[in-house]
Amino acid sequence: MGVYVKDGGTWRETSELYVRDGTSFTNKTVLNGYIKTGGSWEEVYTLFNTTSYSSAVGSVAVPSGANAIHFEYAVGAGSGGMRGADYDKAGGESAGPAGASGAYLSDVVFSVTGGETLTITVGAGGAAGSGTYSGTSGAGGNTTVTGSTTGAILTLNGGGSASVSGGGVAGPLRTNTASTGGALGTLATRLTTGTTTDGLNITTFTSGPVGSFNSAGAGVAGTNPGNCGGDNCTIGGGVGGSSYSGLSGTGGTSGTNGSTAGGAGSRGGGGGGGGTEPGSSLGGAGGAGEVYYRFLRIA
Repeated sequence: MGVYVKDGGTWRETSELYVRDGTSFTNKTVLNGYIKTGGSWEEVYTLFNTTSYSSAVGSVAVPSGANAIHFEYAVGAGSGGMRGADYDKAGGESAGPAGASGAYLSDVVFSVTGGETLTITVGAGGAAGSGTYSGTSGAGGNTTVTGSTTGAILTLNGGGSASVSGGGVAGPLRTNTASTGGALGTLATRLTTGTTTDGLNITTFTSGPVGSFNSAGAGVAGTNPGNCGGDNCTIGGGVGGSSYSGLSGTGGTSGTNGSTAGGAGSRGGGGGGGGTEPGSSLGGAGGAGEVYYRFLRIA
């Protein structure tokens, strides 16, 4: 709520309030102002109100009165899954290894400087691998936030690629190599206590996908079922690594056979692997990274 003063017949909105302490004005900015009406104190001034959430990327200006940013969630992108493979009497068939999820944050608060510019980049999901007997899926892109004054705030690495090698249509069976979960990169110092000027205790921030304050961690690899034994055996592809420490529905589904492709990941989850017999099916793409944040002022 703004506070106005009358200056030469014109009402002007104040940007900051100070109080007279003894014989001089104190150098402490007033965070909240109250008046007494009908026997009750009513707040009439708050230096900064917490903003609404945003998912904007690119160049983002920090509001002049803010000194902190709350990420309800942020995640690096997931990697893609590999396709399955069928052979001509090679004594087996191959399932596609699934993609991995990216590193994540859930309800984490960092310091920022009012008026600075943040550069926010969200990682792109990795492409599904198309090679039948050799090849590599696309890695997930990194999600990063850097401040023009604050410097590096976070790096959430995307999921690492899955790969296959050494196979041929008449054998040998290929080697299937699992994906790797995205590593939790450099993070600025996380704030663990504090109350905002509009009365929010940051330790109560639990609305993110993990459901607890100040959570962060690495992504997880997708499953890698390997090869089955016997000509024309059926084997399903791997399940994509889930993001946010096991958030349901984010890892791509398994391609259960050669007629069903692996599903795409979502919210930084890994893509599912393709299955085999009859024929073989494609893997799924990894889920794109994401950010969701708001600006605060810690008193």
